[in-house]
Amino acid sequence: MSETRPNSTRLTVLLPFAVVTLIWSSTWIVIADQLGTVPPAWSVTYRFLVAGVAMLGWAAFKREPLRLDAAGLGFAALLGLLQFVINFNFVYRAEAHITSGLVAVMFALLLIPNALLARIFLHQRMGGQLLAGSAIAVAGVTLLFVHELRRDPSASGEVLTGIGLAACGVLAASFANIMQATKTAGTYPMATMIGWAMLLGAIIDGLFAFATVGPPAFDPRPTYVLGILYLGLIGSTLAFPLYFGVIRIIGPAKAAYSGVIIPVIAMLISTLFEGYRWSLLAAAGALLTGIGLVIALSARRPNR
Repeated sequence: MSETRPNSTRLTVLLPFAVVTLIWSSTWIVIADQLGTVPPAWSVTYRFLVAGVAMLGWAAFKREPLRLDAAGLGFAALLGLLQFVINFNFVYRAEAHITSGLVAVMFALLLIPNALLARIFLHQRMGGQLLAGSAIAVAGVTLLFVHELRRDPSASGEVLTGIGLAACGVLAASFANIMQATKTAGTYPMATMIGWAMLLGAIIDGLFAFATVGPPAFDPRPTYVLGILYLGLIGSTLAFPLYFGVIRIIGPAKAAYSGVIIPVIAMLISTLFEGYRWSLLAAAGALLTGIGLVIALSARRPNR
């Protein structure tokens, strides 16, 4: 079977891949600070309201058309529901039950549903090298998972609740990833599509928040406000177009490997700012995830 050179080894893919990985490695700590006086649903609403306005502003600056037809608005609404409503509401709630590190480890498993759904809906096959890299990475993630589970002070019921919430978020994010790899997504300007998805998602988030927790609440602390701006502008407006662009080039399975390495970098950040202490288990897990990442990203995609 003939093979094509892997796009995933090119700088145009590796650079945005690295930027997204670094950004999303830091957002877990910021999200943890958002939990407190403001219900998670309202924090998610503020984040994507900021992100949507900024994204459409960027689209206007690039002179992309800001209007979408009915099919485009429907696509944006579904993308917003999956990625910016269901996914993030589950993420924020999961962090109320388990550590941010454990939630990050759960999202490292995004590569599994991404690969399966890509096979079902996009007919993308995984070669032997990609499967081998995935197996090694999953082994590393498992070690990180065990390590984080051991250090989580929560009761077992809290842990299971948090893991269940995070798993629901992973599944919603995976379906959104698959949407970005479809031909429909490629027919619309990316910034416009994502901007409307974020704004429509923020509207749904706001309606959900009002219905479940009541009128808007806000935390005037500078760290909360700066957190909203960081998550909205850097963690969303900058990161999502880069990530979705990578998906369109190398597919959802390989793109999900940013999530595999994120827990490792998140632990390094935590070491610097939170006094995180490494163990042999965590170090072994980090090493295996790194090896699996290199093997998987260098895999060639067989021609269909």
